[in-house]
Amino acid sequence: MRFQAPESLSEQIAQHIGQRIVIRDLKPGERIQELKVAGELNVSRGSVREALLILERRHLVEIYPRRGAVVSDLTPASVNALYDIYIDLLCMLGRKVLERWSGDELGGVMSQVREMQAVIDALNSQAPDAAERVIEAGFGVMRYAYSLVENPFLEETLENFRPAISRTYYVALDHFRSEIAETGTFFRNLADAAVAGDAERLEKVIQDFGEHQRQQVLSILTEENA
Repeated sequence: MRFQAPESLSEQIAQHIGQRIVIRDLKPGERIQELKVAGELNVSRGSVREALLILERRHLVEIYPRRGAVVSDLTPASVNALYDIYIDLLCMLGRKVLERWSGDELGGVMSQVREMQAVIDALNSQAPDAAERVIEAGFGVMRYAYSLVENPFLEETLENFRPAISRTYYVALDHFRSEIAETGTFFRNLADAAVAGDAERLEKVIQDFGEHQRQQVLSILTEENA
């Protein structure tokens, strides 16, 4: 049985602030004041300081001497660096699933995808929380894949990327609401390739969608900078 300690207060604060950064409630370059956050959440400044250090490790904030923490910029260079490694890690996860399980044993993947599709079908794409719910549903499918692979190092590495990738994904979904349906199509294609045991097709599905997502985000950043 795997022991899981409850999330610390600092981690809870980090998740709260991190989600505000992901949905762009806190914008790049905006300063995060420890005292203000501590007052709003009724927690100590020390807990907030620890939370900001967590967010710095997740590349959502940058901490400067005498200036404190500010929301990190989302730049073409950072987006490219992120997607370069994230796509490769997802391909590795997919390969490991197929190495351990045959097509007949992957029926659960289709169940997860059907659950995600139900979320997408029930959503009004213009709803304020539509992008957040789709992102969460997508990570639900990934968590199922973790349970099949049982590689704690790969799982931890991918989960550490989750805040940063969620941030870029939200940018794309918020600008191009048609991407919500595209996400459903991606996971259906992914599940079909997995159940067929076709590793080559699985990797191509991941790479094509990852590159598509990368280009969407880069085009938005170019437009915003202009």
